[in-house]
Amino acid sequence: MRVVPGMILSNGERWKQLRRFTLMTLRNFGMGKRSMEERVQEEAQFLIQELKSYKQSAVNPTNILVQAVSNVICSIVFGNRFEYDNLKFLKLLNLFNETFQLMGSTWGQLLEMIPNIMEYVPGPHKKIDVIIERLLEFVAERVKMNEASIDPTSPRDYIDCFIAKMQQNENPISEFNIRNLLLTVLNLFFAGTETVSTTLRHGFLILMKYPEIQEKLHKEINSVIGHNRSPNIEDRSKMPYMDAVIHEIQRFSDVIPMNVPHTVIKDTTFRGFTIPKGTSVFPMLCTVLRDPSQFATPDKFNPGHFLDKSGSFKKSDAFMPFSTGKRVCLGEGLARMELFLFLTTILQNFTLKSDTQFTECDISPRMTGFANVPIDYQMSFIPRVA
Repeated sequence: MRVVPGMILSNGERWKQLRRFTLMTLRNFGMGKRSMEERVQEEAQFLIQELKSYKQSAVNPTNILVQAVSNVICSIVFGNRFEYDNLKFLKLLNLFNETFQLMGSTWGQLLEMIPNIMEYVPGPHKKIDVIIERLLEFVAERVKMNEASIDPTSPRDYIDCFIAKMQQNENPISEFNIRNLLLTVLNLFFAGTETVSTTLRHGFLILMKYPEIQEKLHKEINSVIGHNRSPNIEDRSKMPYMDAVIHEIQRFSDVIPMNVPHTVIKDTTFRGFTIPKGTSVFPMLCTVLRDPSQFATPDKFNPGHFLDKSGSFKKSDAFMPFSTGKRVCLGEGLARMELFLFLTTILQNFTLKSDTQFTECDISPRMTGFANVPIDYQMSFIPRVA
C-alpha cells in the first residue's frame, strides 16, 4: 500500500487538508442534485434486476457485488454509473482486484514492511506500481474530461469539487494538486469497494447458514416496508433486528482486523513502552470486536449482541469496524447506508439459498493478507412472492 499514499495512509498536513475537504464534500454537498441515498437506492434496483436475470441459477456473488458497490463510488466521483457489462468498467475493476490481491499477498506485505529491500527483490510485487499507474491514467482521463467542461458554480461530482478547490486555492503549500486528486480518488475506490462488498458476501453466507435469521428479517421487512416501495434509510430506526444483524455481520466478519497503518507523529509512551516518532502502528480492531468482556459469544454469530431484552437495538462501545478517533473511516456513513439499503432491498426481493449445507467453520472469516474474506461459494437468489 506504500504506492497509494493519497489520503488514507498519509499523515500531518496532507491528511488534514484532504480529509477535511473530502468529508465536507461527501457530507454536505451530497454530490450534486441527487443525494447519496438516492444514488444507493438507484444502484440497489439495478442490482435487483441483474440478480433476477440469473433466473435462480447458482452463482458466485463476488463480481456482481463488487460492481454494484463500485458503481456507487463511480456515481459520486465521476458523476455516472456504468452498466454491468461495460468493458471499460470491467477492466477497471479487474485492475483494482489484481492490485488488492497483490497488496494482500505475502509479497505485498513484505513490500509494505521492508520497501528498501523489496525494491531490489524480483517477484510479483513488482507489478503493483505498474497497475497503480494504469489506474491513475484512467482517473487522469476522467479529470481531463471534467476540466474541459467544468462549471465551478455547479459541480457535478467529487472531481469537479476538487478541481474547483485547486483553482481557487492560492496557498503555495496546499495539498490540492492533480497528483493528490488522482490518489484520493483511488483511495475512495479501494476503501469503499472491497470492504462493503466483502461484508455483504460474509452476510449472504451467514444468512444461508442460519435460515431462521433470514426468515425473521423477511418478516420485519414485510411489516415495516412491504413490497410496494423501495427501502429508505429512515426505515433503519424501525427495524432493530435488521440493524442488529448488520452490526453483527460487521463484528463477526472483521473485514480489516488490523485496520490500516498510521504513523506516530511524536515520541509516545504507551503501557510502559516508548514508541518513537515516525513508527508505523496498527490499531488491532480484532481485539475489540472479539473481546469476551464485551460480547457474550465473541466467536459465534449472535445478533443478540446488539439487542436488549425488549428486542430494541442496543449500541456497543466495542463496535468499531470503522476504527475510532480522528482517523475513523470518513466513509462510515456511506458504508452503513450501503449495507442497510443493499441488504434490505435484496432480502425484500429474494430468499438466499445454496445447495451446500454450510457449517460454522465455513462461515468463519479467512485471513488473507490484511483482510478477512469469506470462502468462495455458490448461491441462488429465489424471488419472493408478494
